[in-house]
Amino acid sequence: MKPEEPARGRLVGAAAAFVDAHLASGRVAFSLAELVQRTGLSPIAAKNQLLRLGPQVIRVSPRQQFFLIVAPEHRAIGAPPVLWWLHDYMSWLRQPYYLALQSAASTYGANPQALQVTQVITDRPRREVRVGRLRIVFYVKRRIQSASSQPQANAFAPLLISTPETTAFDLVRYAPRVGGIGGVAETLTSLLPLLRPGELRRVLEAEDEPTTAQRLGYLLETLGHAKLAHTVRAWLPARLPVVRLTSSFAGERKAQVNPRWKVLNNSGEARLHLP
Repeated sequence: MKPEEPARGRLVGAAAAFVDAHLASGRVAFSLAELVQRTGLSPIAAKNQLLRLGPQVIRVSPRQQFFLIVAPEHRAIGAPPVLWWLHDYMSWLRQPYYLALQSAASTYGANPQALQVTQVITDRPRREVRVGRLRIVFYVKRRIQSASSQPQANAFAPLLISTPETTAFDLVRYAPRVGGIGGVAETLTSLLPLLRPGELRRVLEAEDEPTTAQRLGYLLETLGHAKLAHTVRAWLPARLPVVRLTSSFAGERKAQVNPRWKVLNNSGEARLHLP
């Protein structure tokens, strides 16, 4: 004898009830598979019921069966805040991640610039996500498993964020893609009080990118933090190759190589000049 199927009447409005319960529990994101499992709806019936909810529920992208619940106070931007659902989204994708760069610096109160995007580091390329007025931009780090990240304290939802030291390293590494070395230096200035020499050395060992470390050490010394700069220099080998501070060739003819760091300051930023 076949087990009884759920009565059709009990499934009417099942998606709406699921969404309301989800929001009441403090969650703003879910996958189609989770909705189907929890309600007993078929995938097609679940999608149809979600469509009837209108702007209350939106998809992260047309190709992905991952949905966001948009409360009335978030209708103006078209989506709940990214940091409320980023962890759920990346877990659903089964990709490691952490909030990074200026987005991470902002959570530490160390980014003077207003951000228009959320910056995330993961282990393989992803197209940027646009949902409502929000954007997520992804950066790739193949050795992300060795990077230092931590749960964000007092967050609305679970969230992994780079440590201050990893944030500093990543800012220098990805400087050409996040506004240039001048903006990176501005963010580093506010981040300096949070950096710990011991943890910085652990980050240098895990990342193992001497040329990025040269640039970081040069900037730390330029910004007046001799102790942190010494930590970087002690980790680097005695003999260093010459590296450009930026990827630009514009100011190279007039630039000089700093003898300690072997960094050619071709940035054109006078305040970053270290003889």
